[in-house]
Amino acid sequence: MEKYKITFKKSVAKDFQSIPKQDVQRILKRIDSLAENPRAEGCTKLSGQESYRVRQGLYRIVYEIRDAVLVVNVVKVGHRSAVYKSN
Repeated sequence: MEKYKITFKKSVAKDFQSIPKQDVQRILKRIDSLAENPRAEGCTKLSGQESYRVRQGLYRIVYEIRDAVLVVNVVKVGHRSAVYKSN
């Protein structure tokens, strides 16, 4: 299986600012693992959307998978209580 390329929406950098550094390291490690298998165990498809989410501690990583071009686009990272709320 080929590796997927990881891309980030511009707003994800802002999401990381409110997260403690040690948690950011864990989240980035989890995002790196998505390049190997974006639909790994623990991955859940969000209802009504073409997005997926994966848990990392108290945080959630929301991302889109583009199989045709082998890209995983990270859309949002945030605390579990606020990550699904729209702006």
